[in-house]
Amino acid sequence: MLNQIRVWCWRLRWFLGIIGAVAFLAMAAWLRHLPFSSEPILYSYLQIVGSLLCFTYAANALVRFRGTHDRLTLILAFGFVLSGAIEIAATFNFYDILASGTFSQMRVPLAWMVSRTLLAMVLIAALIVERRVPNSRDPGREMAVALVVVVGVAYMTSAAYFGSPLEPSMHPWALLSRPGDLLPAILFGIAAVGFGRRSLHHASPGDRAFCLALWMNVGCHVLATQSERLLDAPFTMAQFLKVGSYAIVLGGALLDNARLFDQVRQLAVTDSLTGLSNYRTLINVMETEIQRSHRTGRPFAILLFDLDGLKAINDQHGHLVGSRAICRLASVLRIHSRSMDTAARYGGDEFAVVLPEAGQEAAASVSRRICERLAKDGELPHVTVSVGAAVYPRDGETIESLFNTADKALYGMKRRPDGIRALARIAACL
Repeated sequence: MLNQIRVWCWRLRWFLGIIGAVAFLAMAAWLRHLPFSSEPILYSYLQIVGSLLCFTYAANALVRFRGTHDRLTLILAFGFVLSGAIEIAATFNFYDILASGTFSQMRVPLAWMVSRTLLAMVLIAALIVERRVPNSRDPGREMAVALVVVVGVAYMTSAAYFGSPLEPSMHPWALLSRPGDLLPAILFGIAAVGFGRRSLHHASPGDRAFCLALWMNVGCHVLATQSERLLDAPFTMAQFLKVGSYAIVLGGALLDNARLFDQVRQLAVTDSLTGLSNYRTLINVMETEIQRSHRTGRPFAILLFDLDGLKAINDQHGHLVGSRAICRLASVLRIHSRSMDTAARYGGDEFAVVLPEAGQEAAASVSRRICERLAKDGELPHVTVSVGAAVYPRDGETIESLFNTADKALYGMKRRPDGIRALARIAACL
């Protein structure tokens, strides 16, 4: 049902977008005629919260750049720092504007125009740099590129506004009371389209949240065009949209960081080729099982598997087929082990399986099942495996002694002339 709704929404996206835009414009016109005026302290709170969100996102982005060297994130971090700093400074100047009388309140705060246009320009510049400028492996060079881009955009934006003889002002009787806000709205719209196309290839929660936040900024400035005086309903709603967009950007970044943390944690405990646990995880599991066996008095077993003739497969069929043979054994171990067992790549073409609360008979049963499944997996070339087992504490009370016992049993099977073909003899090696 949900999938059908998503499909229909995607098919009707343009129609729904037009309906939403018309409804938003109608709401903006309605807010313009409301006899509402917010308190200056609310504006100050919103400015401070918005600035803190900008700084928090920037710090988060800098941490991410240190791990990923993603220069787009770095440019955005510098842009949000500048925007937040300008908004903090504008908060202190806002009360001076209110104290200057009614005429001053009919002018658009210059800091608002500078900070918003600057942020939109930085977003567009970040997209251009990501697409046009080659990447560098040197983090210092990437930081220099980001600084040059942000400083250049900041200089051009400031020069355009402070050097212009026309000061942004309000026209209460016009269709657009603040036509100057159309420029940031258009710039944020361009950035939203650019990041939307980018999210088609980078469909992470952070990218989707960023696109939503950019469209919220477009709506913020569309609302601002209907503001006839400071602190009226469109002005206040525009401030809420702006701060809400910052919160969504930060939330998306945190979701991305959580996803990256899970990926790094998964890579730290798994083997990259097979997806099984790696050697470090294997040792940790064995230490845990030894401690559990001390408490419960129950044994556990460890199985070592080694592919037979992997070098001959590599020489005859190539290393890709050899790697596929390793993955075939790993797949059998993953599917045909118990949910409580731990299968790990021990090294090269050797694998280990830890069987909690298992003795010699259980180890022999699991070994036979895995060997039979691998021999009958239906892929070519046919591969076989040798296996050795050790049971704690009968065959050793340390990890090293258990590995030595299992390794001796494994190579005892390899020395047999018929090898794995005589499955009935597997138990004799366990």
